[in-house]
Amino acid sequence: MESPRALPSALATALVFFASGAVLVLEIVALRLVGPYVGVTLQVSSSVIGISLAAIAYGTWLGGRLADKYDPRLLLSPALLLAAITTAITLPLVRWGGEILRGGAAPAVLLLAALAVFLPAFLLSTITPLTVKLQLGDLRRTGEVVGRLSSFGTLGAITATLGTGFIFVAAMPSSWIVLTLAALLALAGFGLGWWLHRRHPDLVLPGKPRTRAVLVTVGLFGAGLGATAPTPCDIETAYHCARVDADPKRAGGRTLLLNSARHSYVDLGDPTHLEFAYVQWIGALVDIQKTGGAPIDALHLGGGGFTVPEYVAKTRPGSNQLVLELDGGLVDLDRRELGLTTGPQLRVQVGDARVSLARQADRAYDMVVGDAFGHLVVPWHLATRETAADISRVLRDGGLYAQNVIDYPPDRFIRAELATVADVFPHVAVIAPKAALAGQIGANFVIVASRSPLALDEIRAHLDLVDEPVELVSGTALEAFVGDARVLTDDYAPVDQLLAG
Repeated sequence: MESPRALPSALATALVFFASGAVLVLEIVALRLVGPYVGVTLQVSSSVIGISLAAIAYGTWLGGRLADKYDPRLLLSPALLLAAITTAITLPLVRWGGEILRGGAAPAVLLLAALAVFLPAFLLSTITPLTVKLQLGDLRRTGEVVGRLSSFGTLGAITATLGTGFIFVAAMPSSWIVLTLAALLALAGFGLGWWLHRRHPDLVLPGKPRTRAVLVTVGLFGAGLGATAPTPCDIETAYHCARVDADPKRAGGRTLLLNSARHSYVDLGDPTHLEFAYVQWIGALVDIQKTGGAPIDALHLGGGGFTVPEYVAKTRPGSNQLVLELDGGLVDLDRRELGLTTGPQLRVQVGDARVSLARQADRAYDMVVGDAFGHLVVPWHLATRETAADISRVLRDGGLYAQNVIDYPPDRFIRAELATVADVFPHVAVIAPKAALAGQIGANFVIVASRSPLALDEIRAHLDLVDEPVELVSGTALEAFVGDARVLTDDYAPVDQLLAG
């Protein structure tokens, strides 16, 4: 006979499904909450996943211990309510803490990840062992009960993962997701407590009324703080925390910040104004293509603020350009805030640049510009030999590939990326400040590559016109700089780790 203390099977299943799903919602949203402060890198993703798994492990262990020591009915509702409170205070913890821990140092990343997910995930993970204990009224059905609840817990996690990634993140800001989840957890906690008390009038929930009132107050206060805490975003797109700041020194100047990094600068009144040094270098490469300002066909991997496409459109009227941009929400922001106007000669294709690149015709472009970033990191799948080979395929004879890369001493990534591009293109050079090439500072590097000999003297002449002194390195000097760096491939491209060095 099944113990009369057991929860109804459907309620137990729903409880485990919901609690497990809530943990995965928190884990996915945590990546978006911490990204504006510490970036969106493999290390950040690994930290959030690792902290979440640690919370699940410790929460499950504690839940099992408590289930053996106390009546689980006394603990289920408080666990849900405490999870609601800690979920609500996640926002102020991350947003105030993020301002202090801003940067990419490993301790800061781990601590911010812990603030974002550990406590609520820990509490929610106690639900499953507490529920399993209540359902084990017949030892002959232990395997069935544990298997069913474990299965539905996993299904809840899968459902939450897909729902958050495909629906919730696109439908509402991260703060709304967190606060909505906190509200649902609170409703579930109060509802379960009411149901248990009605079914078992002799059941006395732990804690004095005053203690429970204090906890509710803390949860509401945390939710209020979360709603009013400083946010680095004007809007949240599916991929970025985005903001546009006006330049007080230039009437039409606008800076696009993605995840708190200065990504692009646009002058609304003068598309030929290139503020950032590396964009001036790319502009110099645009200027040497063909002669007399003739139109060119250009492909851009990454749009950002569309500074370079707008420069090409202004300086080379009649050019046909295609921009491959992953983030459709960012394109909409560019149209609203940065004056982007698209049309037959400046088209945007929303989607992954690598996938869209594979669909382009052979020998279709005079120039390809690679300027795609996840925070400060080139997405690994756009940094491999296979990608470079596809870029070579779509370039015409005499066509030019310009790739923006950010790296820091000891410059392991830029060396590997130069080795990778040089494995495909016979003619390669790099543009960078002298101090960066000497390994003294972090900086932008622009790789220049072609199947045809590069017009090095002409490039240098145009680079002499940019705001800051810059070096153009090629030939044996470039080979010495690259050294024995390994070629990156789809099978081996540890981009984040090379940058972390």
